[in-house]
Amino acid sequence: MRVSESGLRQAVLEIDAALAESGWDQPPRLYALVGTRALLDREPGLAESLGLQGGATGQPAAGLTAVEQDPLPPDRPLEDLLAGIEWPPEVDGCAAAIERLVLPPSAEPGMPADPAAMRTYASQHPDRHEVRIVAAALRGGQAHCTLRIRGHEDGDLLEGADLVPGLVAMIAGTLTDNSVQS
Repeated sequence: MRVSESGLRQAVLEIDAALAESGWDQPPRLYALVGTRALLDREPGLAESLGLQGGATGQPAAGLTAVEQDPLPPDRPLEDLLAGIEWPPEVDGCAAAIERLVLPPSAEPGMPADPAAMRTYASQHPDRHEVRIVAAALRGGQAHCTLRIRGHEDGDLLEGADLVPGLVAMIAGTLTDNSVQS
């Protein structure tokens, strides 16, 4: 299935909006992205719950539907979990939502190398920002991300394909045959 960049963007914005309703301090979340038309063909009863009229035989449903996956284990970082995920061919893409602390580049010289000390340093740094990232990739190579800064929820939402390239690459890796299932 070929989805336009606007279809991917719309799916990411819908995930971000749903998360905004839940507030902050949420665990990481993982979503399968599936073509809405294909999903309705397989599960016609979902049309009403998705707010689509006509069901599987009605007007075409374009775009993607984000299907939230089971809660992730709290004891493993999302980045580690992504390395062990492989999606079936029916899944067109993957999205992940995660909250992180970010520091300005000026904080790098004082950053400790030890991971535990690094977390403490970041959590106590006066210029830290808490952000929510929603990053997604499709099998066709398209990607889109949003970044929302805590305390600036009414401000501009940052978006683009390359906001968090490392996370996008990990997500894209779940969509290839090179992933190793855990």
